[in-house]
Amino acid sequence: MTYLPNILFAITLIIGIGYFTKNVKKLIRNIKLGHDVDASDNKSQRWKNVINIALGQSKMVRRPISGLLHVVVYVGFIIINIEVLEIIIDGLFGTHRIGLKVLPVSVYGFLIGTFEVLACLVLITVIVFWIRRNVLKLARFMKSEMTGWPKTDGNLILYFEVVLMTLFLVMNATDVEFQSLNSGNVISQYIAPWFSGLTEGTLHIIERGAWWLHIIGILIFLNYLYFSKHLHIILAFPNVYFGGLNPQGQFNNLDAVTKEVKLMMDPDADPFAAPAEGAEDDIPAKFGASDVQDLSQIQLLNAYTCTECGRCTSACPANLTGKKLSPRKIMMDTRDRLEEVGKNIDANNGEFKDDGKQLLGDYITAEELWACTTCNACVEECPVSINPLSIILDMRRYLVMEQSAAPSELNNMMSNIENNGAPWPYNQMDRLNWKDE
Repeated sequence: MTYLPNILFAITLIIGIGYFTKNVKKLIRNIKLGHDVDASDNKSQRWKNVINIALGQSKMVRRPISGLLHVVVYVGFIIINIEVLEIIIDGLFGTHRIGLKVLPVSVYGFLIGTFEVLACLVLITVIVFWIRRNVLKLARFMKSEMTGWPKTDGNLILYFEVVLMTLFLVMNATDVEFQSLNSGNVISQYIAPWFSGLTEGTLHIIERGAWWLHIIGILIFLNYLYFSKHLHIILAFPNVYFGGLNPQGQFNNLDAVTKEVKLMMDPDADPFAAPAEGAEDDIPAKFGASDVQDLSQIQLLNAYTCTECGRCTSACPANLTGKKLSPRKIMMDTRDRLEEVGKNIDANNGEFKDDGKQLLGDYITAEELWACTTCNACVEECPVSINPLSIILDMRRYLVMEQSAAPSELNNMMSNIENNGAPWPYNQMDRLNWKDE
């Protein structure tokens, strides 16, 4: 019977990590539905971006208040969970605070004391975040796409963190052996008096209860990530690594179209010549994107990484002037559609069965797409290098090249370029008349 807690712990650990692994495989499968993109260039710059943007939070702190608050939660939560290693070893081998057996008391006390201070800071910061969302109701959290589950999800994660940090401090405060060391109990020493009237046996039960709830809570939190916007905790690093390195505003021209235009502009080209061998392979099956399978794997990774922070939307000039476009909604819709496609595949033995729906039209409207000014404000603002504009442009490309569904103003401009060599409705012969006025 003495091994029963260890066996139960091992089973809990296996179930928690196993379910998480299953969802990670599903996540990778869904991302791979997109077409591959070569991102093997400039690895040194990519790693610099990971260090500066993902790890260093350099873009997050551009907005000092929310940025610094996020850094506190980010650093605190990551560092505190180092103690999970001790919990896992104790749970599997039946030890108690194994760190005390391998580290000097002063070193162990310093570590736990640091964890307690960070836990307290995380608690304070999470409360501030909750107030910003639910009392102050900052505008970027009140957009139409942030109702229902997105709003609930944003609050749930805050409650999770409050519970986990509280359990950690209670676990330390009711651990008689740890408190007797008088080392590392920087915060918990002030919580311990709350339990002063209880017997040592009762304190042990509370400590064990908090210990179990803490590790179970962490496993639940880990598996909750897949269903939450907080998946960015894991995906921010690969997303930043694979983020675009080209100057903002540089479009990705299709090779097939570029070759066709060059051919049309070559006076020596034979328009009736047979296409070169293999030229047909350069022509994409579809120009642009109408559904998630038409997007790249990096764009789908972007969708899963979106934190729904709303910085992109709050900086979008189209959104600020009342247009329907919200770059955040573009990413959320892409993720929702990708999840729908993934569930379709799961329900049909690994094959996608046409459901009569697609990203364009059923999730994202043409009105939203054409409201975009392509200013790149959303790309510049994103703290984890997400590019909503690339999805917008690919869907626009589909509307124009596959459906000839461009707005009349754009069609007029393209007609003028075709006929007059310029966007304006003036004959080429009249182009220099202004100098005579």
